[in-house]
Amino acid sequence: MWSTIGQLRYEPTEKRIRARLGGETAVDSRRAVLVWEPRRVVPSYAVPVADLRGALEPDAREPARSESPVLHPGIPFEVHSIAGEALVVRGSRGEDTARAFRPADPDLADYVILDFYGFDAWFEEDEEIRGHPRDPFHRVDVRRSSRSVRVELDGEVLAETSRPTVVFETNLPVRFYLPPEDVRGDRRPTEKRTYCAYKGQASYWSFEVNGLPVENLAWTYEEPLPDATAVAGLIAFFDERVDVVLDGERRERPDTVIARAVVEEAGV
Repeated sequence: MWSTIGQLRYEPTEKRIRARLGGETAVDSRRAVLVWEPRRVVPSYAVPVADLRGALEPDAREPARSESPVLHPGIPFEVHSIAGEALVVRGSRGEDTARAFRPADPDLADYVILDFYGFDAWFEEDEEIRGHPRDPFHRVDVRRSSRSVRVELDGEVLAETSRPTVVFETNLPVRFYLPPEDVRGDRRPTEKRTYCAYKGQASYWSFEVNGLPVENLAWTYEEPLPDATAVAGLIAFFDERVDVVLDGERRERPDTVIARAVVEEAGV
């Protein structure tokens, strides 16, 4: 991925792609393409104009630009890294709209890229897709382990276990998911929720460390998607914010572009 992140990439999909807007089907395509704009880490759906139901109109708002080295899902759709035309898809009733973008690329001349969050719901075949379109080159490998893991922050031990579940996910730091009974300290649930297209909805935990609250330091997937059922109910910490000792050796905190983008997207 990193060797091509600065390029415009696209990949056809044979899945039937549909989207609803204002309670009605606004997109129905068997010719969709997954598109990665330069520096975008997750794809967007693009479909032929002919597969839109309703009007396609110019958007009076100019496309925005960002100098961020990585455009993660938390950066709005209207931020683009290539030239093109900002458009609006208007639902068949005329009241509901969603953003679209026609890239200035001859291979995509008849296509428009669609704002995933601008529509009410998306479907691949008959399965609803949430979070963002799934990347066909993205893997989530979940492995049970007997390695020793200790989590510390400012000298206080927050968790210690010899039965972690380790998640290896494409382009993301390794994550250690720990049994709740092996997590120490005073923790409380927060109102924060995020959604991963591959693992599902995460709920967050705050901890008291040396008498002070540290918000949204860890998370749990209570009802994960099929790719991640083995982590259900387990607790994972942001390794970017804590110290992890693995088999007696302290690991460096992740400090890659993608690690910083993950923390920024989570709002912590």
